[in-house]
Amino acid sequence: MRLFLIALSLVGVSLAQPPRWTEKAANDWYAKQPWLVGSNYLPATAINQLEMWGAEPLDPVWVETELKRAELLGLNTLRVFLHDLPWKADESAFEHRIDRFLTMCDRHHIKPIFVLFDSCWDPFPVMGTQRDPKPGVHNSGWVQSPGAPALMDPAQYERLRQYVQGLIANYRYDKRILAWDLWNEPDNTNENSYNRIEPVNKKQLVLALLPKVFEWARAVVPEQPLTSGLWKGDWSSPGKLSPFEKIQIEQSDVISFHNYDGPAEFEKRILWLQAWKRPILCTEFMARPRGSTFQNILPIAKKYKVAAINWGFVNGKSQTNLPWDSWQKPYVDKEPDVWFHDIFQKDGAPYRQDEVDLIKQLNEVGVKKPKKK
Repeated sequence: MRLFLIALSLVGVSLAQPPRWTEKAANDWYAKQPWLVGSNYLPATAINQLEMWGAEPLDPVWVETELKRAELLGLNTLRVFLHDLPWKADESAFEHRIDRFLTMCDRHHIKPIFVLFDSCWDPFPVMGTQRDPKPGVHNSGWVQSPGAPALMDPAQYERLRQYVQGLIANYRYDKRILAWDLWNEPDNTNENSYNRIEPVNKKQLVLALLPKVFEWARAVVPEQPLTSGLWKGDWSSPGKLSPFEKIQIEQSDVISFHNYDGPAEFEKRILWLQAWKRPILCTEFMARPRGSTFQNILPIAKKYKVAAINWGFVNGKSQTNLPWDSWQKPYVDKEPDVWFHDIFQKDGAPYRQDEVDLIKQLNEVGVKKPKKK
């Protein structure tokens, strides 16, 4: 593997650049998948990606318990965020933790989507012991990857390339992995949380780096598809796409998107994205007070065979049961009237039994399915 990566660096990835998957290849891949249903996953005991993947090992008993709950719901995928700093600290140890997690997922018939970079929340990640959650605040400890210091320093881009290519190359044939989500919400500048400490030219820096990340990933020829999800704006025609959205759609093997609105808006965006004639994965949805509920969204996703991956599996240190506006008015003395995200309490009790029942019903839990030939 090392020799493979050295060869790539010597000849230059542009010379080894394979093409994006064709529409046929992408749709053939998707035809082999079941209807994909899952959650964005962070153990209840972790506040962010660094606490999940850092120097302290994951509690395998705890994670196994949570993955078992996912299997019992009929979930067959989880979207899981990685981070470049654990790779920088000790790539072998990081890969060992990833492999252990994949082994646990495989036992429960779950294929994760791994996210490599993320522009959301705290722009200054630091390895080591992570801070405690801010009382009453949604996702108060989540961190960006790469952080602002790396993003602003072109000298660190070679390290980021090695992270992308080394990690994907190591798992490029691994059938336990569903897909690679290369950059979460790349043009997010965190207007209502960390915007005042973001680099003033963050968008320009990410816009220049995003196509390179696709190039780096594609050069190692993974068998899993590459994607980066659209999350705002008007996608009704190519001419209305932002520069970020244009890169995301034109470089992704399969199209992914986020939507936290009600059923009419959700369905409208699916119809927009069908114009690109590729598989469609919704990698974030479900904000109950906004009308993005399991009851409203899952039947539409199943109708179009669009993957449906909600935000939040279990209410833990990330506190994503609290709404986004808790950054302005923390819920320090009461619970919200309705949970924003998450399916389960930390002890495994469902937040709403009717939601759990619906997810099981739509996933046909307990129904014998014919084996694929």
